[in-house]
Amino acid sequence: MAKHVRKSDLPEKTCRVCGRPFTWRKKWERVWDEVKFCSQRCRSEARTARPLLP
Repeated sequence: MAKHVRKSDLPEKTCRVCGRPFTWRKKWERVWDEVKFCSQRCRSEARTARPLLP
């Protein structure tokens, strides 16, 4: 029988752009330490929000 894990038991991080918490996903299993953003939208906003160098 499959082992069930409650969502409240999964690891959680805070998005660097919007500040909202997001939980671990199966597709992030191998790269969880590298995940910084909750969505593709926040990732693209982080890229455009960088200040331009003189």
